[in-house]
Amino acid sequence: MIPVTAASARSDQGSAPPPSGAARVKGPGRAASGHRAWFLVLPALIPILLLSVGPLLYGIVLAFTDSQAGRTDPTQWIGLLNFQDLLRDSLFWESFRIGLVWAVAVSVPQFLLALGLALLLNQNLRFRWLSRALAIVPWAMPEVVVGIMWRLVYHPDAGLLNETLGTHRDWLGSLSTALPAVVVVGIWARLPQVTVTLLAGLSNVPRELHEAAAMDGAGAWRRFRTVTWPAIRPIALAISALSFIWNVNSFALVYVLTGGGPGGRTRLPMLFAYEEAFRYGQFGYAAAMGCVLVAVVSILLAVHLVARLKGDDDA
Repeated sequence: MIPVTAASARSDQGSAPPPSGAARVKGPGRAASGHRAWFLVLPALIPILLLSVGPLLYGIVLAFTDSQAGRTDPTQWIGLLNFQDLLRDSLFWESFRIGLVWAVAVSVPQFLLALGLALLLNQNLRFRWLSRALAIVPWAMPEVVVGIMWRLVYHPDAGLLNETLGTHRDWLGSLSTALPAVVVVGIWARLPQVTVTLLAGLSNVPRELHEAAAMDGAGAWRRFRTVTWPAIRPIALAISALSFIWNVNSFALVYVLTGGGPGGRTRLPMLFAYEEAFRYGQFGYAAAMGCVLVAVVSILLAVHLVARLKGDDDA
């Protein structure tokens, strides 16, 4: 008999070929899982490509042409001419200034009010579930409905505000009050969205940390500054940046309330681009405005991401 040693057994096992079935299954199985993943992603990817990426690319191309409504001549490629005209358009830059004022005036009070409301709704209040449900009612309403409702509130003759104050002031038609009145509506309309986001962050803060800080003698403000705010700071920065970008791109709410009037006092950049495209038929020029707005939003997002990454590195 030939003795079988441990070394010979290991050498025999190492030289034995792997099962053919296992060798064939590994590669095709991974490829099949990749195909299944793409198949699952396609229902969400196709609408994004058709409704977002496609129109965006078409708008960028359109910005370099002289496309106009009702013309019989073929559209010509004019390069940067639309952007050169845009640099000299004082009305557009005035609308851009109004848009920035609107975005800041809405975003800052909106965040502060949402933070206070989220802190309140995070307490062990009676009927807290009902308060949370009522707090998100404005979020469930379309902006068009919100605009119509607030137009009735601001109505100069039979509006709720004038009936309460005993006046007959045209809040949306006055040069001095139109923008502040619209800002109030903007704050009210998007307040639930910011509140719910901050409330979700607050619900993840362990109560044990608050109890330990309270046992150490920390007051409410100190507990917020040392426990609550560090925990929700990433969420707060994200939702405040998104809220500012949403407000820069506002259209429907202001369009229903004032249509950009009176005298252009509430003409936001998106309203200005809309008028150029669909009232005056300057499609190429309006597309150039849209490109500028996309560039501004992209810069804001880049600054926000850089700040977030820098904050994460410092932490």
